[in-house]
Amino acid sequence: MRDAVIIGAVRTPIGRRQGAMSRLHPVDLAAHVLEGLRARVGFDPADVDDVVWGCVSQVGEQALNIGRNAVLAAGWPESVPAYTVDRQCGSGQQAIVSAAAAVISGQAELVVAGGVEVMSRIPMGSSAGAELGLPYGPALRERYAGTESAIVGEPILFDLGVAAEMIARKWHVSRAEMDEFAYGSHQRAAAAADAGEFDAELVPVSGVAADECIRRTTSLRKLASLSTPFRDGGVVTAGTASQNSDGAAALAVTTSAWAAAYGFRPLARIHTTAVAANDPGLMLTAPIPATEKVLRRSGLALADIGVFEVNEAFACVPLAWLAETGADPARVNPRGGAIALGHPLGASGARIATTMLHYMLDRRCRYGLQVMCEAGGLSNATVLELLTGPAASS
Repeated sequence: MRDAVIIGAVRTPIGRRQGAMSRLHPVDLAAHVLEGLRARVGFDPADVDDVVWGCVSQVGEQALNIGRNAVLAAGWPESVPAYTVDRQCGSGQQAIVSAAAAVISGQAELVVAGGVEVMSRIPMGSSAGAELGLPYGPALRERYAGTESAIVGEPILFDLGVAAEMIARKWHVSRAEMDEFAYGSHQRAAAAADAGEFDAELVPVSGVAADECIRRTTSLRKLASLSTPFRDGGVVTAGTASQNSDGAAALAVTTSAWAAAYGFRPLARIHTTAVAANDPGLMLTAPIPATEKVLRRSGLALADIGVFEVNEAFACVPLAWLAETGADPARVNPRGGAIALGHPLGASGARIATTMLHYMLDRRCRYGLQVMCEAGGLSNATVLELLTGPAASS
């Protein structure tokens, strides 16, 4: 029976908005991480059957199949195909899932999956510009007209910040809890960076060798001083939200048989995947049913998972997830998350998978579970199983 294994995973540093990475064209940044993956793993790009690339705002510099453009910019053979996917914030994760499906089904032997987003140059929401008409359509807008987070007359149908406030209210998440979570994300990310724990996954680019978004000098007092822009008397602030940022990540996916035949070491198996959907107005809660679904499908229990990566779109997202699942908080985002590291939309799913895989390798975790919320009330969940060396279940 065919399987899907990862033989390499790398990412660029994540650049802060208008930081050092902002001068890079998104195609060039994507090409750089492709070449970084090739150099790190050692495969011949002529053997790549397809490239699946995540990108959310596919306009301007990120338009016209950026995955294919990156392949050509990287100098890879013109015979290497590519396509670009958009599952919103989970686009990079969906790229991995699609790559796994291709190799398991026999449609491909070696697929590169990843994603890119340079939000400094192509801001979030750029692809929803109203010049050619509002997205979503009258029927959809009418269906959700009474939703608390709905926005009237704007390109975006639902307000992310209001949805986050709704989640905080529903799960009784306080301002103090979110501030503490955000502070912990920065502390964990800083500790990991200082200990060199990101080094094995990073591909420096244009002189940038470290993540730029980590706020080492933040404090609970500073976080408590921030305004709540989404609701008067609310609890969500810029400090408890993910950071707009720039970055790219890439993974090489193949079968165990192909890896053995060509002398590559499988690092992890893509054990199980699942997608889920629920209320698009609440928007950010589908990681809860997605986690339940992927665990049920995998035959694993929560206690079997050594590390969880729950994307920190807002602090209330993993906090609500923790409240529902009962997972051990110490196993969640142990090297920080999007609040500290940044959230380059189309790259984040691949970035998170890369970071989780390297954590599993370092700590000998047998299983890791990645889950992300996605606009539209969607979520992707993926379980990885470590293959290299002796592994523990926790």
